[in-house]
Amino acid sequence: MAANSEKVKLYALSTCSHCKRTKQFFQECKIVVDVVDVDLLTGKEREDIIEEVKKYNPSCSFPTILVGDRVIVGFNEPELREALHLS
Repeated sequence: MAANSEKVKLYALSTCSHCKRTKQFFQECKIVVDVVDVDLLTGKEREDIIEEVKKYNPSCSFPTILVGDRVIVGFNEPELREALHLS
């Protein structure tokens, strides 16, 4: 179980296999995460979120994960475990 006190945000695509695996990882670890499925947004909201993602990940690839101030691009379980202080 995580000693997770940092805010976690996941920018994902609803159809992306790596994004689905990331969501599954958070669920298995009981991590509360703010998920934004970018491809399900429309119009200005979608444009604004894409610009937000580019601030953290200029290549705008998915998943893009924020753990506090740390940015993790792609599903990288060891890096996520370290950032979330999971044993």
